[in-house]
Amino acid sequence: MKYEDYIARVDNYPEEGIIFRDITPLMGNGPAFAAATQEIVDYAKKLEIDMVVGPEARGFIIGCPVAYALGVGFAPVRKKGKLPRETIEVEYDLEYGSNTLQIHRDAIKPGQRVLITDDLLATGGTVAASIQLVEDLGGIVAGCAFLIELDDLAGRDKLKGHDYFTLMHY
Repeated sequence: MKYEDYIARVDNYPEEGIIFRDITPLMGNGPAFAAATQEIVDYAKKLEIDMVVGPEARGFIIGCPVAYALGVGFAPVRKKGKLPRETIEVEYDLEYGSNTLQIHRDAIKPGQRVLITDDLLATGGTVAASIQLVEDLGGIVAGCAFLIELDDLAGRDKLKGHDYFTLMHY
């Protein structure tokens, strides 16, 4: 399937000069979304995953159906202040400023093999922070999976040598 046919290009969003890759047409097409999800599931099966982790919000959209198909749990990574129980956190740099991500302290058990999912690998800051959270809890990041990679932004460099899978490259 040519997944690029289901990705909308939005110029100058969220600001001038940015090309936004909108995955909502892919999500809105049942067969395309199912096929994309299945490709990530097939990748994850080779990794013997115990848990899927996804940063908000599109990481939830990608990760939850993958976790369901694998018969494993899903743990959300959220912005600071959004999780109701005890958390650990990591602060990471953005182009202008910083952000903080958190995960519940009991979300990952030591030694669990984790797949991190998200819609997009761009600069890699969010996935690097997610990797750090999983590893701080004693989890093993077995792989990362994305629908889209923006190759020119070199986010793969922040994956710290972890295996990863991407369906589309721009």
